This record gives sequence, structure tokens and C-alpha cells, in this order.
Amino acid sequence: MRVIATAGHVDHGKSTLLRRLTGMEPDRWDEERRRGLTIDLGFAWTELDGDTLAFVDVPGHERFVPNMLAGVGPVPAALFVVAADEGWMPQSEEHLSALHALGVRHGLLAVTKADRAAPDNAAQQARARIARSSLGDVPWVAVSGTTGDGLPELRTALTTLARSLPPPDTDADVRLWVDRAFTMRGAGTVVTGTLAAGTLRTGDRLALTSGERVRVRSMQSLGHDVTRVGAVARVALNLRGVEPGTIRRGDALLRPDAWLTTSVLDVRLRRDVDVRGDANGGAASDGQGAFAHGEGGSRHLMLHAGSAAVPTRVRALGADTARLTLDRPLPLRTGDVCLLRDPGEHRIHAGVDVLDVDPPALGRRGSAQRRAAELRSSDPAELAGRYLRRHEFVRAEQLRMRGLPDVGVAVGAGGGVAVGGNPGVEVGGNAGTDGRENVDGWRADPDRWAELPKQARERVRAWRAVNPLAAGMPAAELRRELRLPDASLLDPVLTAAELTQADGVVRDRTAGTELPQHVDRAVRTLESKLAETRFRAPDADELRALGLGHRELAAAVRAGRLSRIADGVVLGPEAVADAARALADMPQPFTVSQARQALATTRRVAVPLLELLDADGVTRLRSDGTRVHRAAG
Repeated sequence: MRVIATAGHVDHGKSTLLRRLTGMEPDRWDEERRRGLTIDLGFAWTELDGDTLAFVDVPGHERFVPNMLAGVGPVPAALFVVAADEGWMPQSEEHLSALHALGVRHGLLAVTKADRAAPDNAAQQARARIARSSLGDVPWVAVSGTTGDGLPELRTALTTLARSLPPPDTDADVRLWVDRAFTMRGAGTVVTGTLAAGTLRTGDRLALTSGERVRVRSMQSLGHDVTRVGAVARVALNLRGVEPGTIRRGDALLRPDAWLTTSVLDVRLRRDVDVRGDANGGAASDGQGAFAHGEGGSRHLMLHAGSAAVPTRVRALGADTARLTLDRPLPLRTGDVCLLRDPGEHRIHAGVDVLDVDPPALGRRGSAQRRAAELRSSDPAELAGRYLRRHEFVRAEQLRMRGLPDVGVAVGAGGGVAVGGNPGVEVGGNAGTDGRENVDGWRADPDRWAELPKQARERVRAWRAVNPLAAGMPAAELRRELRLPDASLLDPVLTAAELTQADGVVRDRTAGTELPQHVDRAVRTLESKLAETRFRAPDADELRALGLGHRELAAAVRAGRLSRIADGVVLGPEAVADAARALADMPQPFTVSQARQALATTRRVAVPLLELLDADGVTRLRSDGTRVHRAAG
């Protein structure tokens, strides 16, 4: 299916043309049919040479331009209609400015009422105007909705137009702008819209802009029940889980957890929307002058995005950049195209290219100018890089939600660094061609990531200098000092920094094991005593006299100077191995008392020492309370 919107001045025959083309009545309201005036959006469709074409018919009267913009917003192509007997008119101008502001590049000119006047002059004038817009040099067809002359040629031209449209992305995240919402007895809430990208299925759970979740109970496309529909398509959804009257035109149905709704965004303004070709640019020149060049200039306009129209405060940043503050949030991404309209002057003010949907706050004097300098480039990779530098670490899905490409150093969800297993991989701005956008985990600013190992080593060594007896620097404290937003980011930093983490603390595996001087002296004294009586552990009073408390003993054990047998029981570093050899030479089996006598120690030492040997499988406790050495079988 291809979806095409009409455009053109009031009473130039847009609806009449669609009736002839499709055999359907696009005007839905009795008042429209009574007055012969399209007020709201109408819809019709037909088959042309095997292609399905759906039309969004828009009103041409200046009072209903917001309705027109709601219909054109999500549509990729336009059928521009100009009457042969009247030629170019005011709403022709505003509709063309709207299409240009939205960046619509595919179109066809239909010169209607060709039975009333020769179409050539109107066609020449209209094509000259249109050529200066984003539509460029469009083909044209003369047609009469009254007599039907020219309809075969129009159908052929529409088929050519439809087949020239770029293929839609049916795998994209769904964002369905609602252009109609109503309640049907026995069915509940029904919404319609143009599905510009993505795929919908019955049973899908979708999110409203407010965050409320709904489920698709059933779907129709072009009057037929369907269970699946891919872009581009006109769809009607019967929703479950929403109260009547909750949804209105301008709301959006979204793939859950895939879109950021924003009320503050930075944009580039394209003020070349006046296509009259005036020497000074007409509206472009007026629009440029509406803002002060620099900080402080602002005005209130209406932002049209999709089918939404939202009052907006526009603050100038630079000559062609601005910050928009919306009255209500919208689901927007970098790369979206919208427009600003001045409803009081009935004029399209500017086309809008969305650059940043999560911009930094503007604080001190000069911040607007600095921000404008940051936004000089519209390259998506550069925009993503600046966003990443500002935040240092973001999740890959956060980039996607903002419409930004996958950039930076990929730090996997499991703690590894890279995409595809290569440490330090930097993801480029063309992510998506090789599936990188699907990699889970965090993305780090390359410069920030490069300095982290050194910073980690410095902080761990500084901690050790202040806390020489500590097992290591608490991992949670190191993470805070390094400003890491998630615990999974710490391990790859430690690996690169040659640091180790165990039991919640971080140690420098390349650092020495020297003890503070006073602890070293005390341990040397203890080592001398243990050299004479290997298995006679000092008691608490002896340790206290030496100044060896729990922290000092733990440090000595980590340094390999002592071994811990039990709480408060320490021996030399080889004591356990020596005891194992001594017990292997004893008659088997043996009791605790016999082991104590053979090792020339006390029960306070012998019992925990034997339990250690049991745990290591060196000795085996038998049912009668005796033990045997494994070497004895």
C-alpha cells in the first residue's frame, strides 16, 4: 500500500477528484456534503495496476489548515491540486509551504476543472512555484472531475508516483499518530492513522504518549479485518484498556519502552518555506527577523508534528537553531521533521529538523550561543557523540530511543567491553548495517573510557596509602568516585587497570605486599617465635602485647606472612602443609589428642587445624571420631 495526501486551495476539486478515482466519498460529515466544503480529514482508496493507493483528503480552507497538517504530517507523498480556471491561490501557497517545511519530496500536480479553462497557464505557474520547494520538478496531468477527462492519465501518473516512493522500514519502532479517535457501541475506542513505519499485529501492547498501556483488540486496513499490517498503511485499531475519550487527534500509539517523550528539544529551523521567489525571501526573511540573533529572542508558535499541534515557546539559540518548549510532551527523535506555524498570521513560520530531544539546560549568560555552536552539524553520528560526551555513559537503548546512532565504546551487559568480543571496540556512526544496534549494554564516551583505568589505579593506590591495613578499596566507593552509573561497568575498568575485585573490595594486583613498619616489626617477632614452635599459636594476650589486632593480622595473612587457622588463631604460612606431612607419618587412624601430641600444640589449635585439613580432603573424619590421612587410604 502507498498513502498519498491531497493538497491545494479550497474548492479546487480535491474531494471531487478522489470520488472519481476511487468511487468513494471522502467527506465524512453531513455538513461537509451539505456545504460542498471539506472541513476535516477524509479517506478513500483504490487499486491501480495491482497497487493499493490510499488517499488522505485534506481541507483547503485557511480556517482548517491545522486539520490539513494533521493529515499531511505522516504521509510521504502529495497530490497537489490546482484549478485551471483560478490558478495559484493563497491556500495553494500555504499548503506548498507546509509540504516544503515537512520535507515532502514526492508529488504529482493535478490541474483540475480542465473542462472550464485551458490548463497550461495554471500548470506552468504551479510547476514554477512547486519547483522551488522540496517537491522539485513534478509531473502534471490535466483532469476534469466533472467529465472524467484525463482520469486514465492521472491513474497512470499516480501509479508511477507510488512505485517511486522509497520502501518503508517495516522493522522500525511503531509510532502511529492518531488522526481520528471515536467510540463505537459494543467495540469501545477506535483510532485511525497512517502507519508510516513498523508493523502492527492484533494483540500488540502499545503505549500512549502518557505512558498508559493499551492492547490492540482488532484491526482494519482499508475496510478489511487484518491481523497484521506493515507500513505504509492506513489502519484502524480497536483498543482495549482505554477509557472512552482518553485518546484524541495528535496523540500517538507507540512501541512500549522504545520512545522518549519530550517537551524540550533543540532544533534547526529552515526558514526558506516561502516559495514565492521574492527577492528578499518573503516569509523566510520575516521569520528570520522574528528572533533576536543570539540569546533571549523568543516567541510563541504552534508546532505541528505528525498529527499533533502543540503550542510552543521558541527561543533562539543562533541564526538557524532554537530551543522549543512544548505545552505538552511528544514522542520525538533526532531526525524527525516538523513545522512551526503562526496561526495568527496564517503562515508557516519554519520547517523544523529535530537535533536533540534531551538537551542540556541553558544556564549562565552565553550558554545559548555555546549551544548553537555545538549544533552547527546535523550529522547524526556527531550529534550522538556530543550527547554521549555530555552524559559519559548511556545505555544503547537510550541512544535508540532518542533517534541517535550507536556510538562510543560498547560495554556489554555482562561486563565485557566490546561488540563482537573485541575489547575497546568503538562503535561508529553507521551502526545498524551489521546488527550492532541490537547489542545490549552501555556505551561509553571514548575519551572518558580511555582515562578510567589510570584514574582507577590512582584512586586504589591513594586509598591503600591512607588505609594500609585494609583488604582493599570498597568497590562501591571506587564506582562512586569514577562516576560509573552501573555496577556492571566496574569490572571492565578493573580489567584494563590490572585491578582485582573480591569480596566487595578492589586491590591492585601489581602492587607490593609491604606492611606498615610497626606491623612488620610485630610480625617479625611473631615469626621468630613460630620458627621455634611451629604449631604453638600465640594467645590473645601475646597478640595484644605485640599490637596485632584483627586488621593487622588480616593484613599479614594477605601479605603471605601468616596463615589464619581460625578466628584469633594464626600460624606461619607453611603451617597447614607442615601439619599434613606430619600427620601422614603417624599411625593411622589417629585421634585429636594424638594429633595434638604429634604436633606439639594445644587443642585450641589442633581442632581447627584438623577441620581445615578435612575440608581440603587431606584427612577424613571417620564415624568413630578418628581420622585417617588420605595418603594412608
